[in-house]
Amino acid sequence: MTGYDPRDPQDFAGRHITVAGLGVSGVPAARALAGLGARVTVVNSSDGERERAQAAELAELGATVRLGDGDSLPEGTELIVTTPGWKPSSPLFLAAEKAGVPVWGDVELAWRLRGPDAAPWLAVTGTNGKTTTVRMLASILTAAGLRTAAVGNIGVPLVDVVLGEGRAEGASYDVLAVELSSYQLHWAPSVRAHSATVLNLAPDHLDWHGSMEAYAADKGRIYEGNTVACVYNAADPATEELVRQADVEEGCRAIGFTLGTPGPSQLGVVDGILVDRAFVENRQKQAQELAEIADIAPASGKAAPHNIANALAAAALARAFGVPAAAVREGLRTFHPDAHRIQHIADVAQVAYVDDSKATNTHAAEASLAAYEHIVWIAGGLAKGATFDELVRTAAGRLRAVVLIGADRALIREALGRHAPDVPVVDLDRTDTGAMSEAVREAARLAEPGDTVLLAPACASMDMFVNYNKRGEAFADAVGELAAAGH
Repeated sequence: MTGYDPRDPQDFAGRHITVAGLGVSGVPAARALAGLGARVTVVNSSDGERERAQAAELAELGATVRLGDGDSLPEGTELIVTTPGWKPSSPLFLAAEKAGVPVWGDVELAWRLRGPDAAPWLAVTGTNGKTTTVRMLASILTAAGLRTAAVGNIGVPLVDVVLGEGRAEGASYDVLAVELSSYQLHWAPSVRAHSATVLNLAPDHLDWHGSMEAYAADKGRIYEGNTVACVYNAADPATEELVRQADVEEGCRAIGFTLGTPGPSQLGVVDGILVDRAFVENRQKQAQELAEIADIAPASGKAAPHNIANALAAAALARAFGVPAAAVREGLRTFHPDAHRIQHIADVAQVAYVDDSKATNTHAAEASLAAYEHIVWIAGGLAKGATFDELVRTAAGRLRAVVLIGADRALIREALGRHAPDVPVVDLDRTDTGAMSEAVREAARLAEPGDTVLLAPACASMDMFVNYNKRGEAFADAVGELAAAGH
């Protein structure tokens, strides 16, 4: 199967291919393979109402769907195409390895289905900031007059994109801004980007990868075979080391981004201006102004440091593709962050209320806390094995008070006791969704004029909410109640 010609759909005709998982990427993969004439079997561990509806849709296309059985390898399987969440240690993959059956991810399948004139990929990964950076990049590319889209882990299946679904007839892309997770990269050995970046590295998903080393190695796959630029974070040496280890095309350059003054072959910041010393004629002596920090500020009027870093990474990838400086500025000015990512909700009684529910790990929360000087911090949820000492130690000087919610709040409370013993803490002993309204009321009581009440939980949401979006919406609703009450 590894010798398949990705440009020849007949390679899949009549082949028995098993798709592991339904969901956002599994259904498009199964649909595409069935359309190419493959004999498709889908296996899925869960068997709920949503899965049954998806199974019915795929059955109409001739696929066989086995719900409630994700462990056994269907007889005759020649290839497995997996969705991102399945661990490499899953019984299905162990059986495949024993039987000599290759495993591709949905991104690998998409890459192999690309046509001869397919749009190049500008790829983004990292522990935090991927979605924001990819959307910034797409905004910059659009401002340059290029036909593009933000795709991949952002929620837009690459299989659908490369097969042309959702586009006007005859339309094509000039370039794609592609978000890739560590899960997707693990199963995508053939992907070769035009240029790529690893934004940052911090412990995350270690239960899936098995170790920090394995997690970093999967992130580093994004640099393999890059043709123009490997963009790294100068403040995170681990990302630069991944560039050194990568096997790239001759002439591919290492390009750093920094929040400080850039050196040659870097993008950085000088007196509030984003500048480029990488894609200029004489990078030893020249620098090109790209934008001002004010061009990337969110609605609150304050650009967080990590968002400036995201903008620099997006600008570097765009410049690697030949985008002019004016388009970088215009793209950043017209970009609007997604909800629940340092989203300013309202000012109530001279206190700002900011929703960063997307900060589901300590690395993201640290970046969020660094953006404000006086904070009443709402935190807690499912810790996913994380520890909080370093986060609290770093943020202690900014904390006015802390309101804790969620199942693992005791872990944060203990870290506060060790590293910020003088900071007032309200520990809400409840995990129902209504706890958010109480948390916001307590935060308002503790806040002083000029403070920021910041929801940056540093934890996952599933102990109380369906997802981080619902958690952020509950926060916004609670702030609205507070404003309506005249506080």
